[in-house]
Amino acid sequence: MRTSAPPLAPVFRSMLQGRLLALVLLRPGEDQTVTDLAHRLDAHPATVHREIQRLSEAGILETRRVGRTRLVRAGTAAPYVPELAALVLKAFGPVPILTELLTRLPGLDAAFVFGSWAERYAGRPGPTPGDIDVLLIGQPDRDQAYALAEEAGRIIGLEVSIVIRSPEAWASSDEGFLRGLRDGTLIPIRESAA
Repeated sequence: MRTSAPPLAPVFRSMLQGRLLALVLLRPGEDQTVTDLAHRLDAHPATVHREIQRLSEAGILETRRVGRTRLVRAGTAAPYVPELAALVLKAFGPVPILTELLTRLPGLDAAFVFGSWAERYAGRPGPTPGDIDVLLIGQPDRDQAYALAEEAGRIIGLEVSIVIRSPEAWASSDEGFLRGLRDGTLIPIRESAA
């Protein structure tokens, strides 16, 4: 007896699909074009279109046409989309992307996400953040750090703003800004080995 595939069968078929889900599900209510998604994923539009079609058939994504443009957004019909978005956040969201990119940055002792994005990640309610704030502790090359932040922003689809502080400044907590960060929500990307 042949049975149909379960609705979640097309989920996490590939890294491309995971990153596509992150771009769409982590911005609920926002329409995005297939062309923009393909560009941000650095993938051929036809490939992205096929993935979107599979996910739409499962109710995970919704699409609509406006003229010749196909718009994509997070699905609202499937009851498991909120839980799937939470899983996608942990597996393909900014933290794993930043973790991977920052392994290429020598001179980095620790790194944390802070600010409104960290607050939403920790489950605190509020508006969807427009950027991601990252604190780098160490002596990294600033040009390389800013280049990696730009690359991360392109992949994530949000501006990544970085703040660099020395290990001594972080340890002393004399700076009011750093004291405020310590009192707020910090999501570790890379923790100090010391």
